[in-house]
Amino acid sequence: MNSQNLKKFNLPDKPGVYFFLGGRSKEILYIGKATSLKDRVRSYFSGDLGEVRGPKVAQMLKLADSIKWQETDSVLEALILEAELIKKYQPAYNTREKDDKSYWFVVVTKEDFPRVLTIRGRELDKKIEVARDGRKFSLGHEFKVDKIFGPFPYASELKAAMKIIRRIFPFRDTCLPFIEKTKVVSSEAGRGCFNYQIGFCPGVCIGKISKADYQKIIKCLILFFEGKKDRLVKDLEKRMREAVKKQRFEEAGQFRDQIFALRHIQDVSLLKKNELASSQKTFRLEAYDVSHLSGQANVGAMVVWKNGELNKSEYRLFKLRGATSQKGDDLANLTEILHRRFSHKEWPRPNLIVVDGGQLQLQRAREIFHQLKIKVPVVAVVKNNKHKVREILGDKRVAKLNQEAIIATNADVHRFALAYHRKIMRRMIK
Repeated sequence: MNSQNLKKFNLPDKPGVYFFLGGRSKEILYIGKATSLKDRVRSYFSGDLGEVRGPKVAQMLKLADSIKWQETDSVLEALILEAELIKKYQPAYNTREKDDKSYWFVVVTKEDFPRVLTIRGRELDKKIEVARDGRKFSLGHEFKVDKIFGPFPYASELKAAMKIIRRIFPFRDTCLPFIEKTKVVSSEAGRGCFNYQIGFCPGVCIGKISKADYQKIIKCLILFFEGKKDRLVKDLEKRMREAVKKQRFEEAGQFRDQIFALRHIQDVSLLKKNELASSQKTFRLEAYDVSHLSGQANVGAMVVWKNGELNKSEYRLFKLRGATSQKGDDLANLTEILHRRFSHKEWPRPNLIVVDGGQLQLQRAREIFHQLKIKVPVVAVVKNNKHKVREILGDKRVAKLNQEAIIATNADVHRFALAYHRKIMRRMIK
């Protein structure tokens, strides 16, 4: 398939899920989601496909001869529907989505008051099969699994999605049900957990909701994650009418609000993430930090955030040689790290650089990239006296769009550099 073939498909400028099909039987080769079906599918045929998408996708497009799509009312629904359809059809060119154990799943537990948890595939591992057999396994607490949804490739997308869903259907994740909590000493007694106080938990922890009513919320969640929004809305409308007949007007009002929310999902945060992904096919962020003790054991570290999550296979450590730096000179150390990193022409170019420090570190990084004739935006993370992020310096728009990734990589690069520094110090002491 090529860009000329694409013209015969009148793809809409709406969110949804698309299918690349191939062969006489119109086998599903690949399933993807889109903020705009028209723009997303068109992006497969722009530029050097092998460079921006990879050889596997290029091969898929050679086999594809048709496209189908399914519109959704929101980006959130496209995200959930994509995961459900990949699990159902297991397309050959979505193998990473169905196999990679670093991906995320949503798990609904089988309890009187079920928990809804987000769990990495590697943590579930073979326990998914155990759960389907109905046997128990331990994951913090011992429980049976009722439903598993996923995989979801990007933690940041799933986190944003769960916040949207939880505003409509609040659920329990870590708090204890009121009956269990009375058996133990708890700081939540009487006032509810933190999530209850912000409207994300329906009050399981203080006995505000019955087991039967809570199970109805979970049923709604399951229908939504199964991509059955139309059926869910009809069920809620029926329950609203029944509540009105019985003059339970407060309950009817809650159903009305849920129906409205489902029909007008505000997934602005997901739109921003998808806009960034579509503008940069493979988004790569690199963060840098240095560590030393009064100038001893000078080391540096680089961590990588790639397509929505930390990519630990591409982390790098630097034992600073000191040829261009004075001991304990953080600016000189940063200079050495960046020069050494960008001497590796074979390493992928980043879309954003994060340095630890203030205006001096930001300016030094910019000077280095100017000398090297490298165009890449840079931000610097300023900490307070408790080592918490106080401010992000640099392009404000870039910082706002990538705030989660910037903070996550800055924290991990500090941990990574410090661990390496301690390792070097132990060797020196021996």
